[in-house]
Amino acid sequence: MLNLADNPLETRVAWLYFMEGMTQADIAEKLGMTRLRVNRMLVEARTSGLVSIALNSRFATCVELEQILIREFDMKDAVIVPTPDNPDLIPVLLGQAAGEYLSNFLETNRVKGLGLGWGATLRETIRNTRLGRYPDLCINSMMGGLTHGLELNTFETASSLANRLNAECQYLAAPIYAGSPESRDIILAQDVFRETFERISSNDVAVLSIGDLSLRSLLIRYGLPRDVTTDELVALGAVGDILGQFYDAEGRVIDHPLNLRAIALPLSELSRIPTVVLASGGQNKIPAIAAAMKARLASVIICDEETAKAARGLALTGEISRKSQPSRRQ
Repeated sequence: MLNLADNPLETRVAWLYFMEGMTQADIAEKLGMTRLRVNRMLVEARTSGLVSIALNSRFATCVELEQILIREFDMKDAVIVPTPDNPDLIPVLLGQAAGEYLSNFLETNRVKGLGLGWGATLRETIRNTRLGRYPDLCINSMMGGLTHGLELNTFETASSLANRLNAECQYLAAPIYAGSPESRDIILAQDVFRETFERISSNDVAVLSIGDLSLRSLLIRYGLPRDVTTDELVALGAVGDILGQFYDAEGRVIDHPLNLRAIALPLSELSRIPTVVLASGGQNKIPAIAAAMKARLASVIICDEETAKAARGLALTGEISRKSQPSRRQ
């Protein structure tokens, strides 16, 4: 599938190769460039998201697992993709699946409010969401953002999706965490924030990701306040976070002041949103995904096969069976 791009030459090269079946040598001759340059442009087209390739076949085991998860955890839907050999590709593949799911959802449902989290998987989701025109749709951040620049900040995430969909965009113009629970309460008592949270809680759909407590987590690396350590969160049983709020193996928010400092929709209010999509995968997130399943925090799960199998086993029995244990480090 070809997406529109700002580089017309790269788009033309990609079109001739993928859509018209021309060889790289023929394209080089036609456009008056070297074959090496054509090859580099095709590689860039794949890595930048200009070109995405979808297989019109799904592994039967993935489809079977989707139905099992829907049935056992009372979900509306599930999308399971094969686990790649390279764990670094998991956010990319999940983003492709989530982008396709979101595109289809918007095309078949009347959606006025779409809430968004942040993370590498959601960045890929946005890149793979089909271009559209939804003037009545409002994309809004469901949590505060970093106080310093980062491509994956919540502000950029929301605006990027709004641009692709020609939709409105509303930010939660605040940091991820306030300095104290008391200062958070003062911030949220302001009229503008009351209205913002009323809008967030009335979203028709939310697309979120799950974080763990390893250094792979963007929140741990960039967003955790300096006066909080992962050790103290783990000591209280934390296995992961959603919207900057840490929860335990049962999916219950842990008793730590940090959760009372989070400027985000409380996890207890996620159930008010009709469709909550959680897109996450990788071995490091198995306990966090299992807890989210157990607590019914998602109505739609998008995950890779090995992670989903292991998380299911952990959620149901408290153990990861040998059969479902991922075979590679991720």
